[in-house]
Amino acid sequence: MEDKKFAVLIDTDNISGKYVSAILDEMTKYGISTYKRGYGDWTSPHANKWRIALLENSITPMQQFSNTTGKNATDSALIIDAMDILYTKNVDGFCIVSSDGDFTRLASRLRESGMMVIGMGEEKTPPAFKKACSVFTVLENLVDSEEPVEEKLSAPDEVDSTEKKTSQNINKKAIESTIESIITENENNGRETGLGEIGSRLVNKYPDFDVRNYGYSLLSKFLEEMSAFDVRKQDSTIMVELKESKISRECIVDFIGKELKRKKDIGINELSNEVHEKYTDFRPKDFGYSQFSKFVQGIKGVEVYEDGNKRKRARYKA
Repeated sequence: MEDKKFAVLIDTDNISGKYVSAILDEMTKYGISTYKRGYGDWTSPHANKWRIALLENSITPMQQFSNTTGKNATDSALIIDAMDILYTKNVDGFCIVSSDGDFTRLASRLRESGMMVIGMGEEKTPPAFKKACSVFTVLENLVDSEEPVEEKLSAPDEVDSTEKKTSQNINKKAIESTIESIITENENNGRETGLGEIGSRLVNKYPDFDVRNYGYSLLSKFLEEMSAFDVRKQDSTIMVELKESKISRECIVDFIGKELKRKKDIGINELSNEVHEKYTDFRPKDFGYSQFSKFVQGIKGVEVYEDGNKRKRARYKA
């Protein structure tokens, strides 16, 4: 199969030159970088290190003078070039390298035209830009963590406040729940679940998902350390399945029964918290239920109803 062609467009005003080699290496996973352009004011002092990186990696410098305060000139030039390249129909996708949320609309527009959009930026990149891309990679994950950190391009206070707001990873519980749903869906359709499918569907749902954000180099290792899954090799394919629960249904039903007899009437959320506190590995999906309330509703003699505030509660039937 022929390699896909990509245009790599780098906002050098916003990204350190130390990432260049890692960016181009990462792009080899997706195809060939036929366009390689760096946008910035090459008369600026901070561009000195970038000049070396451009020469070493055959990146075309695109000069944009800073006629006004800010970096709107660089942003506009990159956006205009991206649209020009799009209309040539010479590429299959784009790599937009920036930590700037101003490229969110560009990424969305390119995807609307059927392009694959690889986003790359530092941890401080706004979530909106990350999610607008087909795939987003955090640049800090691509370089040696012990590599000296270069002087930041923004004021320290500005960077710190931005990073605090936007550097949070996707909650692992949310990822685990998504994987459980994928496996359950496949089981309902009589299919097993491969590691590759999980990886693809996670990226489709969370474009900025990357196991390196959690300190792992392989998705299989990431899943192996989750208590909910068994990872096994079948011929040359790695399969993932739900672990069989060590808790019996009878134990859960007995505990719920005792709580209902003691309290007579209890909110579903409160009851769920009590069950999970006593049985930390309990998951309704292990017993064929999509929700905890459905599990409770399946207990003989118990009804789940809504109170005047539309909140679900449980009690024994009268």
